[in-house]
Amino acid sequence: MGRVSTARERLVEATIELIWTESYGAVSVDAICERSGVKKGSFYHFFKSKDELVIAALDAHWEGRRPTLDTLFARTRPPLDRLRTYFESVYQRQLELAKKFGRPPGCFYCKLGIEVSNETEIGKKVQSIMATYVSYYETALADAAAAGWPIADIPGKARALFAYMEGVLTQARIHDDFEIMKNLGKSAFRFLGLDDERAA
Repeated sequence: MGRVSTARERLVEATIELIWTESYGAVSVDAICERSGVKKGSFYHFFKSKDELVIAALDAHWEGRRPTLDTLFARTRPPLDRLRTYFESVYQRQLELAKKFGRPPGCFYCKLGIEVSNETEIGKKVQSIMATYVSYYETALADAAAAGWPIADIPGKARALFAYMEGVLTQARIHDDFEIMKNLGKSAFRFLGLDDERAA
C-alpha cells in the first residue's frame, strides 16, 4: 500500500501559520509552498487559488476550535463560569501559541478579516465564524439573566463583549505584552457591570 500524502494538510497548516505571523496580503503561494514543503504543481492539484486555500484554512481552523468551545460553553455549566473559563482558556492559548510564533498572535479570524472585503467568500466566512462565537456569548449571557443576573440587551452585550475581547488580543499582539490580557476574565465582568467575586 502506497504512502498517504499529507501535502494538502501541510498546505492548510502553513497557510494558518503564515497568516497569523505575517498577513494575508503578504503571504504568496510561493511562500506557502516553501513553508509546507509542497511543490507548486501540487498546490494547484489541491487548490485553484490562494483564496480557495484560505477558505480551507478557515474551515480547518474552525473545526479545530469548535469542540473546545462546545465544551467550555456547555449548558450544563453555570453560565458565568462558561465565560470565566473561556477567557482563561484564551489567555492560556495565547501563551502556548507565543511559544511557537514568538509573540502573542491575536485572533486568527480577526487578523484575516480586517484585510479582506466583507463581500468576498473569505470575508463572508470570517463573518459567519465570528457570528457563531458571539452566539456562544449570547447563550451564556441569556442563561445568566434567566438565573437572576442583571443583564439587559443581551444580543448587544454579547457583540460588545466579543469586540472587547478581540480588542484586548489585538493590543496584546501590537505591544507584545501578555499583561494586557492577563486579567481578561475579570476585566470582562467589569465591562459587563457584574461583580466577579459574587459570580465566582
